[in-house]
Amino acid sequence: MSRPSPRDSIHSHRLPRMEHWRRIVIVAGAAVGLTAATTIAAALALTADEPPPDAAAGQASASASAAPDGGEAASDGAPADVQASAVPQGDGMCDRTAGPAPAVTVTEIDADVIGNGGEGDTDPLPAAIAATPDGRSWLAWDGADDRIHLARLDCDDRVEGDPIALEGIDLQDVIADADGVTVLVTREGSCGGGTLCGGSSSPCSTMHMVRFDAAGAQVWERQVTNLGDGLAGYDDGARFVWWYQHHGRLASDGANTAAYFGTAITVANGGCVDIHQGDRMQVVDADGDLADHPDAFAAGCSHSWTTRIAWNADRDEFGMVCATDNQCRIAVPAYTTVADGTCDGTLFGGDLVAAGDGYWTAWSQGGRARLEHFTDGPSDTTVDTGVDAGHPHLVAYGDAHLLLAWASGDGIAAQVYSVSGDPVGDRFDIAVPDHAYQAFKAYPDGSAAYPAAGGGGSIRIARVMPLS
Repeated sequence: MSRPSPRDSIHSHRLPRMEHWRRIVIVAGAAVGLTAATTIAAALALTADEPPPDAAAGQASASASAAPDGGEAASDGAPADVQASAVPQGDGMCDRTAGPAPAVTVTEIDADVIGNGGEGDTDPLPAAIAATPDGRSWLAWDGADDRIHLARLDCDDRVEGDPIALEGIDLQDVIADADGVTVLVTREGSCGGGTLCGGSSSPCSTMHMVRFDAAGAQVWERQVTNLGDGLAGYDDGARFVWWYQHHGRLASDGANTAAYFGTAITVANGGCVDIHQGDRMQVVDADGDLADHPDAFAAGCSHSWTTRIAWNADRDEFGMVCATDNQCRIAVPAYTTVADGTCDGTLFGGDLVAAGDGYWTAWSQGGRARLEHFTDGPSDTTVDTGVDAGHPHLVAYGDAHLLLAWASGDGIAAQVYSVSGDPVGDRFDIAVPDHAYQAFKAYPDGSAAYPAAGGGGSIRIARVMPLS
């Protein structure tokens, strides 16, 4: 079976399974001219031609004009369709009990969430969670009402104040600091009047960061794709969200927030356009403006899935890895090999954790989870975890440990590792359902939390308590 493309088949906005999409991508090159070399060349050519940060995607929404064709709408403060209400502030650090072995708490929250649903790499993510510096949380979820919702949680993982509802098609990630919270979402865009070289159209969307202060009032929003100002999805040079894999993650250096996500890349081909798939990283400053940051890029890995990013203070950089069918590997964009893989439909990148002057990443091949440590290139330490899992999660667990987690039956299993890659203690269970593309998040008190969408309109916050 060959990969659907603008040239030779009908597009599907969402494919049912992650493995299906990757299998299609892997065999694409010969059929539609999307070989790695061709795609990279096209992406690099577009990089040179892309409008500067103050052009197509460049005006922060607080000063943008309304654009009915999918550009950014004006939003000075909270837009009319956002129901923001005051959120009580914490008056100190959360005091969670540490123990000699991991202990798990599960707290159920009422939320009209879409549920776990499909776990393909183009299916929507149900929920995401972010830690605040005082150990509290912001929880985001994709609602059954076609809105993205955002709520603050207290130290016991209970909702404080009234949730916020904001415009969005898909939820991607959320990140928080002492002053507020930033959520990454996709929104409706415009395909425009351009002509595909073949196949049928699929909706064109945009990717946005939306920033709220600690009281829940919107401060700014910023498009990190580049539609608007006369540039639509089916125009040469567009970077947008199509049916292609587009999940993204956020990271912050304390002043700037970076988004790394999958994107569609439009390339002119005579009188029509071909649309490739790759990834993109953009950095937004505290005022909501696109930053001219040395780590940012218009096009990185191609094809790309499981885009992962982390801020590394010791290296003063945003570190990134992708899974890619460019030489079938886990790679730093674009490209330095971290670990060699195989294009057999099972190559999956887990998560990325900064550790001193390097990184740990989890990944899976053939349903077997591995850990890799690297600095500037190829892995210098490989850990075969012995875990049979296709979609591993990895998160920092306190200052000296990592937590590896994976689907196990109807729940999640986990194992603590030292920062040297040695297992610590016994494996343990977390009694909530797994989702291949969601993430555990690290907390300043040494705990880690995961938001699991349950049945019956609820989210269960699974928290692995700190180690003593």
